[in-house]
Amino acid sequence: MNYALYLGRRLALGSSGRKASPGVKVATAAIALSVAVMIASIAIVLGFKREITDKVLGFTSHIVMTVSNSSDGDYIITMTPTLKKILDSQTDIKDYSLQISIPAILKTPNDFKGIFLKTLEDKATRDFLSANLISGRIPDYSTDSTRLDIVLSRMAATQMGLKQDDKVDCYFINDDVKVRRLKIAGIFDSHFDAYDDLMVYGSRGLAEAFTGLKANQGSSILINTQDFNRLEEETINIQNSLNEASAEGLIYKTYYLENAHIQGASYFHWLSMLDTNVIVVLTLMMIVGCVTLVSGMLTIILDKKRFIGLIKALGAANAKVRQVFVYLALRVAILGMAIGNALIIGILLIQDKYHIFKLDASSYYIDFVPIEMNWMAFLILNIGVLAIIYLTLIYPSRIIANISPSETMRSE
Repeated sequence: MNYALYLGRRLALGSSGRKASPGVKVATAAIALSVAVMIASIAIVLGFKREITDKVLGFTSHIVMTVSNSSDGDYIITMTPTLKKILDSQTDIKDYSLQISIPAILKTPNDFKGIFLKTLEDKATRDFLSANLISGRIPDYSTDSTRLDIVLSRMAATQMGLKQDDKVDCYFINDDVKVRRLKIAGIFDSHFDAYDDLMVYGSRGLAEAFTGLKANQGSSILINTQDFNRLEEETINIQNSLNEASAEGLIYKTYYLENAHIQGASYFHWLSMLDTNVIVVLTLMMIVGCVTLVSGMLTIILDKKRFIGLIKALGAANAKVRQVFVYLALRVAILGMAIGNALIIGILLIQDKYHIFKLDASSYYIDFVPIEMNWMAFLILNIGVLAIIYLTLIYPSRIIANISPSETMRSE
């Protein structure tokens, strides 16, 4: 029978069966606070990564395919049967769609603004705009009645003094000037000012009227891959397939692929800095928890000096006595971890649902603290914390070897 484990489970944390000492209570609170902060750090950073990635992909896609270095100045992509067959054969591609993106000018009687008019054709972009819509609706461009409806950002609407259902003139200047009077069907706000300031979404029929492109033509192809975590590898695979097809004379234009990591480089770099901050927080919280727990363990040892002398006099080895107090300290750690987990997970679930804690969107691109409840990450964190605490407690427990049974019994 492992009597060290039995004693560690049965002994009170205070001497003579009284309540735990202040040192033990402080250690429990420190462990609870440390674990809570570590879990919150992970959940918030994962939440930021999810939200920022979704916003970058909402304005682009996993991969944007364009014509590269056209010798005749023709940068239009035509979805030929051969090109479609090549894209369909790529196992890394989940879906793709043609998009037209053209520079244009919005003009009111009092103001004007340069924008990029993009066709709204893929489901991912529609879902993204719907999630960030603050007024109006996303038009159904399958009907002719919505051909002149557009969706623009709150920033652009505010700058030009526009609101839902207002009319605005749109000018496209190429060899000649073309103008259409458009209706604002919806207004969105993604808090990505760099994109919100320029992007306006409209129907393909409107873009074709401005550019003269056909139904199978566009300025780019939006590609979504099977696994965003393998984006770099999948980008290289698709690019190699297009290069091989060009070398074999199957396609007559050189295509360039630019993935979201490149298009949103500044945002992903910011997210990588958050990873560093999390590592610092985890390290500091682990140090705080371990130091306070060691202090609590020493307090328990002082409270139990008589007990130590007694079991040593009965023949218990130092190693076994040390194990008893490591188990006692682990009880404190597990209690603190349980309290910390229960409190912070409750707070995180409330924040995830109700967005109680707000942020300055101009600084963080999001107007609330985002949460990602990754249960596997939380489990691994708790296991890691418990393992580190156990290893930390082994060395200070050696102080028990210096406690003499005879001196202890005499002092008592």
